[in-house]
Amino acid sequence: MISQTEENYLKAIYQLSQKNDTPISTNAIAKQMQTAASSVTDMVKRLSSKELIHYQSHKGSTLTEKGNIIACNLIRKHRLWECFLFDTLNFTWDEVHDIAEQLEHIQSNELIDRLDRFLGYPKFDPHGDPIPDKDGNFVVREQYPLSELSEKEKGTIVGIREHTKSFLAYLEQFNLLLGQHIEVLKIFNYDQSVKIRIGEHEIHTVTQKIANNLFIKKD
Repeated sequence: MISQTEENYLKAIYQLSQKNDTPISTNAIAKQMQTAASSVTDMVKRLSSKELIHYQSHKGSTLTEKGNIIACNLIRKHRLWECFLFDTLNFTWDEVHDIAEQLEHIQSNELIDRLDRFLGYPKFDPHGDPIPDKDGNFVVREQYPLSELSEKEKGTIVGIREHTKSFLAYLEQFNLLLGQHIEVLKIFNYDQSVKIRIGEHEIHTVTQKIANNLFIKKD
């Protein structure tokens, strides 16, 4: 058995490793966990002693196979609970993350397998993030940040990079929701903001920051 805090560290290292294939630095983990670097050093040494990560001072940390399995399973549970909260209990997509953070530490594999079956084996959570199956496999989808589309290109919003409440509230306000079809009308050279058509008629201009954080599946 490992503690919830240890699980959270493994998940943080896993998530950071998806963006970077080099060992994860102590400072990067500290930023992700919002804690002091000294606390991270103590924890990674503990995780290393349990053979959950490979840790080398001044070089960084990588997950062992055992650590990767635990982290991937934690993410599976988190995203399945988000689906349940969103689809079945009608929580909004900006509410589900914090609750799923608590529920993801439930240890019963039977419960999670039944939850997966009850939900119909979803492949993506309410934010468009892939859900690993019980063997750690997940669907790889071809998607691009809106900022990488060219003028006149079209596509469907399938995911988001940022999950903050303020960002999700912004997307809801302007109807930039998963499944919504968009067309790039103009890219402004001055600040790389993007004018888009949303659905059939609505037109809106988004900043480069917003465009960087919206994933599109091209038509």
